[in-house]
Amino acid sequence: MTAQLTFRSADESDTATLTGLYDGAARWMLEQGIDQWKPGGKDERHFRRLIASGVGEVWLALEGGEVSGAYEVWWDDEAAWGPQPPVAGYVHRLMVRRGARPGTGREMLAAAERRVAAAGRTLCRLDCVTSNPRLRTYYEGAGYAVVGELPGKVAAGGGTYGVLLLEKPLGGEPLG
Repeated sequence: MTAQLTFRSADESDTATLTGLYDGAARWMLEQGIDQWKPGGKDERHFRRLIASGVGEVWLALEGGEVSGAYEVWWDDEAAWGPQPPVAGYVHRLMVRRGARPGTGREMLAAAERRVAAAGRTLCRLDCVTSNPRLRTYYEGAGYAVVGELPGKVAAGGGTYGVLLLEKPLGGEPLG
């Protein structure tokens, strides 16, 4: 029998684990030639602020008691999507621990979608950098469709980068 992931909401005691997941994913991206995340780009303060703010949620994925990954769900994302009615949840920082079982990222994404639907939202949205075609293909394979592009998203450090805006209807409706 294949082990299944369990999920729990992260709390302040998990910030070092979350930072380690982020840095591990960032190092892997650099090794793959993907210019996206940088080690040290998100520190414990980032995760602590998000957990305390209520603006979003941070979830841990566990398998056999060991952390396999984490993700964030936000309830708005004006920086990428502009002002929007409250119909969507926004997935950020889908982070899989190196060495986790294949399929872990897809299971985490499905769990994020279930969380968004449980909140009464009908769309799950995310963005990915335009310079990462593998990630775009990954999300499209999970049922997301590109619905826009933001060429000048502002980074925390003030620089800009391009992102594709993707969304998926929840509840099994076909993409139109």
